[in-house]
Amino acid sequence: MKYVDNVKSQMRKGMLEYCILLLLHKEQSYASDIIQKLKNARLIVVEGTLYPLLTRLKNEELLSYEWIESTQGPPRKYYSLTSKGEDALKEFDKSDLIKIKNFCSYC
Repeated sequence: MKYVDNVKSQMRKGMLEYCILLLLHKEQSYASDIIQKLKNARLIVVEGTLYPLLTRLKNEELLSYEWIESTQGPPRKYYSLTSKGEDALKEFDKSDLIKIKNFCSYC
């Protein structure tokens, strides 16, 4: 059903963006680390899904990145929250998302 597929897609994108903000709130991360943490939480994500989300969050000035030299190859791009990203996360936590998160913990 097209409607259900569309809603599921939009909910997934929103939830992934929220989860990325939560992860980056704790520490800056390399994209592969973000993917692994999301996979560990059973939110299966591939690079083709993650990079457009990271780009959108960066364009919204919710996160930034810096290149850090790696001992195992080329420099890596590490993402972190900006102050605007921290503010957005606080707003999410004040919103109905926290109610949904709490509700889902009972399911």
